[in-house]
Amino acid sequence: MSRIGKKAVAVPSGVTVTLDGQTVTVKGPKGQLAWTVAEEIEVKQEGGELTLSKREETQRAQAMWGLSRTLVANMVHGVTQGYEQTLELVGVGYRAALKGQSLSMQLGFSHDVDIPPPAGITFVVPKQTEIKISGIDKQMVGETAARIRRIRPPEPYKGKGVRYQGETVRRKEGKKK
Repeated sequence: MSRIGKKAVAVPSGVTVTLDGQTVTVKGPKGQLAWTVAEEIEVKQEGGELTLSKREETQRAQAMWGLSRTLVANMVHGVTQGYEQTLELVGVGYRAALKGQSLSMQLGFSHDVDIPPPAGITFVVPKQTEIKISGIDKQMVGETAARIRRIRPPEPYKGKGVRYQGETVRRKEGKKK
């Protein structure tokens, strides 16, 4: 039995949830998100909360129950508070700057790396070695951060590269004489 699926999703004031068949649309102060729930799951709105339940007792329904509840809760959190991911640039000469809306980074290549923001994502560069990625869709924020990190992942000998804030890089010992 899913312990996550059993919990109801609280809908704060200022957020409207619309159920249209299997499509759940959440509208809040930061924007609007929509997602289609799997056919095995039933969504009900009762007062100020959403409850999700299984229509049938299958293994797929069991798996989709907790997932659906978490994705709906992430949508509610996204339109109220939003999501943010921070990346750090470690290395001599590694720096980032904004060119209009797009992100321009110098990462030790012979050219600058320019990344246009996907729809719904904003970049902020508080320091030359720090990038903040924010938006209302948790998946899009995480995926954008992962794509930027993939350009120059941290290497194990000197630790240079793009890393998540707070990420520890496992270091290796270099060559010995």
